[in-house]
Amino acid sequence: MTLQQREQLVSAASEIQQRAHAPYSGFKVGAALLSTTGQQFSGCNVENASYSLTTCAEQVAITAAVAAGQKQFAALAIASAGGVTPCGGCRQVLAEFCNDLPIFLVDTNQDNLVVELKLADLLPHRFGKIIQ
Repeated sequence: MTLQQREQLVSAASEIQQRAHAPYSGFKVGAALLSTTGQQFSGCNVENASYSLTTCAEQVAITAAVAAGQKQFAALAIASAGGVTPCGGCRQVLAEFCNDLPIFLVDTNQDNLVVELKLADLLPHRFGKIIQ
């Protein structure tokens, strides 16, 4: 991944964060996913009064990518206040497609401070098939 691709991914996650529908928690999250073909897919969290129907930004992005025919990914950027990591459910959804995806956590409260992690570090003994 080039520095320019990383910057574009971080920027896209920060921009889409502003479109989140978070009237209950007030916690807006944006995600931008880069496929191995160079296509970018974005998503934001969409809350619901029935909390179990809330959809995370990461899942919106990966669902859009799969719907577009993409199932191999190069990186993910997640923008939020505090630069939080993906929830356990999102980690498992991402692990369905990637063993060791680079993840850029963007803290929008600190001038877009970016911390890079790997999915394998966040979910070291994932459940599921082994991806070669």
